[in-house]
Amino acid sequence: MISHSSRPNALPSATGSTEHMSTRVSTIAAKRAARRFRPEDYLDRLPSPAAIGVVSAVILAIGSHGAGATRNRGGLLEALNLSFLAFGHGAAVMNALVSAGLIGMVLAWVVIGRRVIVDKQYSTPLRLQHIQRALVLWCVPLLAAAPILSRDVYSYLMQGAMVRDGFDPYSEGAAVNPGPFLLEVSHDWRNTTTPYGPLHLWIGEGVTKLVGENVSAGVIAYKLISVLGFFAIAWAVPKIAARLGGDPALALWLGVANPVMVFHMVGGMHNESIMVGLVSVGLLAAVYHRYVSAVALIAVAVSLKATAAIALPFVVWMVTYRYAPHMRPFGRRALAFVVSGALALIETVAVVWLVTWASGSSWGWLSEITGNSKVINPLAAPTLLTELITPFIQLFDPTFEYNVVLQALRPIFSVLMLLGLVACWWFFRGGGKHALAGTAAAYQTAFVLSSVTLPWYYASVISLLGTFRPPLWLCKLGVGASIVVALAFSGSGNHQLYNVPWMAGVIIAAWLLTVYVFPLDAENRPGLAGQRRED
Repeated sequence: MISHSSRPNALPSATGSTEHMSTRVSTIAAKRAARRFRPEDYLDRLPSPAAIGVVSAVILAIGSHGAGATRNRGGLLEALNLSFLAFGHGAAVMNALVSAGLIGMVLAWVVIGRRVIVDKQYSTPLRLQHIQRALVLWCVPLLAAAPILSRDVYSYLMQGAMVRDGFDPYSEGAAVNPGPFLLEVSHDWRNTTTPYGPLHLWIGEGVTKLVGENVSAGVIAYKLISVLGFFAIAWAVPKIAARLGGDPALALWLGVANPVMVFHMVGGMHNESIMVGLVSVGLLAAVYHRYVSAVALIAVAVSLKATAAIALPFVVWMVTYRYAPHMRPFGRRALAFVVSGALALIETVAVVWLVTWASGSSWGWLSEITGNSKVINPLAAPTLLTELITPFIQLFDPTFEYNVVLQALRPIFSVLMLLGLVACWWFFRGGGKHALAGTAAAYQTAFVLSSVTLPWYYASVISLLGTFRPPLWLCKLGVGASIVVALAFSGSGNHQLYNVPWMAGVIIAAWLLTVYVFPLDAENRPGLAGQRRED
């Protein structure tokens, strides 16, 4: 007889079966984890982000001449007998190039943020040099690009030509002065006045006197002017961060190499480039206690565009806390506040008056500051809320008009904006990084609650984001929002904010790329841990 213990088909013990099942489950879980999509599995394989950015910028520059804010008459393609690239299948190819260029530059910015800002040692000075080098390389190809993402540069030339020819842009529209510049101005703006200050018109007058009726030469001139302003931003922002004990490399990457900044300041040639440049240098002077120079520079920026004035009350806080750092005695701080505020106001008015007088302009721009209400997009809170309310009401009243809600909400949000500015000014009272954070918060409040908001407005906010040692959550928000805004507009300047599939894809991509830049252990990475230890 064969004993039971020697049977060849004896069952395994319960313990052995459990161990086998556990091992199998672990193996399956490991395989699933390996198959899980992680952005770094793909992005870490990419070549140098500087190289990606250069190639993308070249592609964008080429595509811009057929799918950017192209000329209605003339232009490079017409001169080269390649006009077929601006319509039909040619335009489709050029649009694909522009889209690829925009996406590629965003990707380059994200990858260099992870590799240089987050993963490299905080104290390494090479981090700043990496970002500086990449920024220059990305911007150089855009010098040869046509205007992208906006046609505003043509309006700048038109307004300058109006002043040159004796017309008043504060009371007359561009249509009063027919010519080559008018042909390039968007139809929406041909009968509207300008909200910009005397410095803007003075620059435009000088450019058009120099180039005559040559649109191409005028665009090149404004390209150089915008690059000059962008250089001022890039020079001042890291120095502000260093002065406040922050990370200059982070400040430059987040606030200047940011695709919104590069696309709209260099590619779009907006006058924000000069305005933000002046404000940035002014704030740099303020953190070094050069308050007279600071107010003067910001006042010059005000004479270009009134929104620059938002920074002035925070300079007053800097002066107040410099000369009265302690609350007691209260009278000393109150006196410092009143005196510094009064002197800043007097100096600002004097500088703006001087620019107005020297330019031969008028004060008519003050009545035009509110700008034009034709622009409707959900970047402005009143419009976004209108988009949500109107369809609901139309369920019950199909004839209900969109503009009824919009016209009711805009005045309400204007009041909320003023209250928000006061709240920011009071909440962020103090010197140094408190004032810089308050300036950024105030600009953001103004743009979100304003009746009209466009993506390049955010240059005033973005440029300051990295200067005051921002918390990690704010860095993440800044990166994600920047990606969304950067990709929300086409090369011609038309926005995609109502293109649901596109925006859904952009938002998902922004979330994934933000997670890639700042992983769960971001605070312990070499680039951010060092800064946190110094706090």
